[in-house]
Amino acid sequence: MAAPSVVAAIDQGTTSTRCLLVGHDGRPVAAAQVEHAQHFPRPGWVEHDASEIWANTQTVVTTALARAGLTAVDVAAVGITNQRETTVVWDRATGEPVGPAIVWQDTRTQAICDSLAAAPGGTDRFRDRTGLPLATYFAGPKLRWVLDEVGRSGTLAFGTIDSWLLWKLSGGAVHATDPTNASRTLLMDLRSLRWDADIAAELGVPLEVLPEIRSSSEVYARVRGGPLDGVPIAGILGDQQAATFGQACLAPGEAKNTYGTGNFLLLNTGESPVFSSHGMITTVAYALAGRPPVYALEGSIAVTGSLVQWLRDNLGLIASADEIEPLAASVPDNGGAYIVPAFSGLFAPYWRPDARGAVVGLTRYVTKAHLARAALESAAYQTRDVVEAMSDDLRSERSALSDDLRSEQSALSDDLRSEQSALSDDLRSERSAPQTDGAELTELKVDGGMTANGLLMQFQADVLGVPVIRPAVIETTAVGAAYAAGLAVGFWGSTDEIRANWTPDRSWQPQRDLDDLYATWKKAVIRTLDWV
Repeated sequence: MAAPSVVAAIDQGTTSTRCLLVGHDGRPVAAAQVEHAQHFPRPGWVEHDASEIWANTQTVVTTALARAGLTAVDVAAVGITNQRETTVVWDRATGEPVGPAIVWQDTRTQAICDSLAAAPGGTDRFRDRTGLPLATYFAGPKLRWVLDEVGRSGTLAFGTIDSWLLWKLSGGAVHATDPTNASRTLLMDLRSLRWDADIAAELGVPLEVLPEIRSSSEVYARVRGGPLDGVPIAGILGDQQAATFGQACLAPGEAKNTYGTGNFLLLNTGESPVFSSHGMITTVAYALAGRPPVYALEGSIAVTGSLVQWLRDNLGLIASADEIEPLAASVPDNGGAYIVPAFSGLFAPYWRPDARGAVVGLTRYVTKAHLARAALESAAYQTRDVVEAMSDDLRSERSALSDDLRSEQSALSDDLRSEQSALSDDLRSERSAPQTDGAELTELKVDGGMTANGLLMQFQADVLGVPVIRPAVIETTAVGAAYAAGLAVGFWGSTDEIRANWTPDRSWQPQRDLDDLYATWKKAVIRTLDWV
């Protein structure tokens, strides 16, 4: 019997579910994708049907295998990547969800977050343990809301979408998650990678409903039934961490930005978490079995690609998403118009749930082409907001490290100072990142559907003042999940093979200074605050 030739990645995203079959060279062999319904039952509420997602998962796996002419025996392992904070609660006895999945964009838990933030420490009261501010974005408050609605029966199980799919794929045998997803709940201690019992009690969450936290790359179970019957389920990564892994951002200082429903910029900070004082999230980048976890700083932007969907579906300015680039390119600039898409408040670096979307700078001169351009530009401006905040955090971290080293040096005797000086140099060298100069980003790897838009990518390079680099394989989220699973079963021998597989496709060099336009964007953001 021939050795397996591919790894399957199930990429369960905010708008669709995909299956990608990945070969040893990290390139797609076949793929299939199905969209699922978006439900908006009330203002601020966003829901998915977890059963529909499971049915779609089976469909895309079957279709991808058929397109490649492969069967389960050709698949070495399956990896899962998912929309991270989206919350599912199901009954272990029946295997059925107790209600709709509450999507990461949903803001119904604002009252819960406000109540928790009334205690000392405010919105940052759990940040030193979880790396996260109190916000509706995260899964813990969503779980609390569901439990308040349906009760706390001993048969209930909670999970983000990865846990739900693992449960279903394993025939109900395994209830688990990985640290990248657990770190998005407000319930996991970043250092121990365990559920924090005190925070769970504060949120009114029984520990027994939570999944087991295991590494991002190990065999959790084998698929029971269906087109992948018998295949090891061997990798789990939240979607943005999977994209970071797929982009081979494996060393401290390497960063990627994914352009999807929202934008998510992750910077690898190595084996020590960096806690933000400038609105960034501290998260787990990945945790390979038997190795220390690797951490990241993340800037999470709620609305970028979904703004294009809004122009299409709500306003009818375009008939399909791919129309936006030629429409935007038909005018030389935004005509003075700016769109701040704070549909669910503003995420990083502002964390302002009181903000609401705004279109500012309108005159009779502005056309739908200018609005199309303003929509694309908003993704680039929001990314610069995150990059500047992240740079501030890195400067603070380096300054603190330098102060600590000086303090230690002053306490040493003369005969130990030379040894400590050498150690200081080593530490500074280790902390200096290959993608940064001081604390400044010098290039940005990008991925996601919007990176096909050359106008946006050039504008992004201009706004940041650094090169923007798109890889040859832009399906980095699914590829990252495949890598995690493949490493666990020996399909890839080491992360060195992952780095060797990464190749650039196209880069955009900065061509003009857009600081004046960015300053106007900052004015536009201010107009959205204190709206609700």
